Amino acid sequence: MDKNKIQEAKQSWEGRHHELAKCAPHTTDWGDPVEPLYTPADGGDQDYLNQSGFPGDFPFVRGVYSSMYLGRPWTVRQYSGYDSPKDTNARFRYLLEQGQTGLSVAFDLPTQIGYDSDHPMSAGEVGKVGVPVDTLEDMEVIFEDLPLDKLSTSMTINAPSAIMLAMYVSIGKKQGLDPSVLRGTLQNDVLKEYTVRGTYIFPPQPSIRLVTDIFAYCSQNVPKFNTINVAGYHLREAGCSAVQEIAFSFTNAIAYIQAALDTGLDIDAFAPRISWIFNTNNKLFEEVAKYRAARRIWAELLRDRFGAKDPRSCMLRFHTQTSGAALTAQQPLNNVVRVAYQTLAAVLAGAQSIAACSYDEALSLPTEESVRTSLRTQQILREETGVTDTIDPLGGSYYMEALTDQIYTRIKELMDRVEQMGGAVAAIEKGFVQKEIERRAYDIQKRIEAGEMVVVGVNKYTIEEEETEVLVESNPQAEQDQIERLNAMKNRRSNDKVESALAALKQSAQGDGALMPVIIEAVEAYASLGEICGVLREVFGEYQPVRTI
Repeated sequence: MDKNKIQEAKQSWEGRHHELAKCAPHTTDWGDPVEPLYTPADGGDQDYLNQSGFPGDFPFVRGVYSSMYLGRPWTVRQYSGYDSPKDTNARFRYLLEQGQTGLSVAFDLPTQIGYDSDHPMSAGEVGKVGVPVDTLEDMEVIFEDLPLDKLSTSMTINAPSAIMLAMYVSIGKKQGLDPSVLRGTLQNDVLKEYTVRGTYIFPPQPSIRLVTDIFAYCSQNVPKFNTINVAGYHLREAGCSAVQEIAFSFTNAIAYIQAALDTGLDIDAFAPRISWIFNTNNKLFEEVAKYRAARRIWAELLRDRFGAKDPRSCMLRFHTQTSGAALTAQQPLNNVVRVAYQTLAAVLAGAQSIAACSYDEALSLPTEESVRTSLRTQQILREETGVTDTIDPLGGSYYMEALTDQIYTRIKELMDRVEQMGGAVAAIEKGFVQKEIERRAYDIQKRIEAGEMVVVGVNKYTIEEEETEVLVESNPQAEQDQIERLNAMKNRRSNDKVESALAALKQSAQGDGALMPVIIEAVEAYASLGEICGVLREVFGEYQPVRTI
């Protein structure tokens, strides 16, 4: 292929079609121009074996497994949890009956920041955006009659990850299961909490200690569990571009990896269990290119920088959720279409696990009907459209390959910038990451309000709409019921055992011993989440946020 000849022919073609010059120009999500037409001169002539390769082969651009969906479809894993452990158990059962293939637990805010339901800071938030978990007893109810050896469970929790993992392992034991058979994913990505979500507890260094302690414990005891789910998703929802989403989450991952290596862990002992959650947004082709480029960067990073030998260490396996921030309260049924297109992008990109948002999420907790519709969206895509009949069907498209190369370069440039600052922790402490995300979010909002960025039903094709009633309201009694359950448990348990376990935890936290074994001991004594986090707060302190405005 003579690229110069093709470029000359393209220029000649453009010269013969002057109407092209009048067409409105477009740019990518990350700001590069989009050409009206792509040719072999723009993409598809790369060093195929080294830069793309076959599915299941380094650098995994076309997929991490050789057979991809031909061998096994993606896991359908809707995000759920609300009101009470009992209600959450009922929703899980409903979703499994409807064909869901994995569980994903949403925890309420008090649980995410390590407060029991009866703490003054918890008032008004218990059971609102997820399920409250105060003690092991709550987790026992959530997973009642759900066989953990036949399920994989994702837990969206960060600062108290070690405690939730301890509870999950303990439930498995009660079901007669060795921890080695348990499968699932722990989010456990605390660095992004300092930049976009705010559900941090401890300062960065002890938080990273907890992360690496989980790496070490799971590599020995729970080898099938994904020990961290590095989260680009929340960065994107806060306003990141596709480039920022991947670059900032990768630099966070580098910080975790380096910390684990510094403790003496071997890279191949823990890297295969690093997984990801990303956000699949509206720009279909750019989203596919994002994932293809990310797989290549990750593979090169693990092999070339960290010396990984196990191919599984180099595989970027990811769960993705469609964008909740892209959904609108106006004309909410439009969200069914948005979710379907975003889910299609995730499938074309080779996701291992997908959660599709529900169309009414901009209004309230999802109804049973809307949850079922989002579930059916995935099932129709999987079983009716033929989109899974071949691997990486967009591979080789001139546009797709050009986009993949372009975003690959942009992501690496931003990663280099963070590295030059001293890495993710230093960049966060300087407020760089926060400011970049805030600036991008502000620009997007200005573009929407100016009509430069179309949101159908919001700033274009609007209609007169009646005020929409809240479809699902939280149970106002749920908070009091949860507090009563917590008090009843505290009255039944052995407080001597609890005090002994918490003392052992404090001693380990003050030194440099492993924390997971003593946390498990505390959990099994029915020490509460707030009591365990209270001990760690006393030893580690609390994080004070960086002011960026």
